[in-house]
Amino acid sequence: MAEEKGTAEAEQALVEQWRDLLALHARTQCELDRTLHRHGLCASDFEVLDVLAASAARDVSCGFRVQEIAERVHLSQSALSRLIARLEKDGLVERGLCAEDRRGVRVALTGKGRALHGDVRPVQRAVLTRMLTD
Repeated sequence: MAEEKGTAEAEQALVEQWRDLLALHARTQCELDRTLHRHGLCASDFEVLDVLAASAARDVSCGFRVQEIAERVHLSQSALSRLIARLEKDGLVERGLCAEDRRGVRVALTGKGRALHGDVRPVQRAVLTRMLTD
C-alpha cells in the first residue's frame, strides 16, 4: 500500500513537472511572438533564420534542405514549406540548388535575412534569458 502511494506521488510529481515545462514553453513562445512581431517576425520565422545563420557560420555555404531545417525547428514539413515561402517572398531567404550537391532544393539566408537576423538575435536572446533564467 505504501509502495503504491509512493509510486502514485512520484508519478504525479512527474506529470506536474511536465505541465510546468509545457507552461514555460507556452509563455516563452508567446513572449517571443509578441516581441519579434515588432520586427515583422514570429518565433518560428526567427528559428528558421537562426538555423540558417548557424549553418552559414559553420560554412555550410549552400544552406540546408527543408527536411534538415524541419528537424531543427520542430515544424511539419508542410508548415515549414509555407513559412519558407513567406520568408522568401519577404526577401529573407532564397531557395536554390547547391553547387556542390545538386540533390534537392536548399534554403539559405539572403543579405537582407542575415542583416535582420543580426539585428533581432540580441532581442530574441534577451527574451530567452528573461524567461528561462530563474
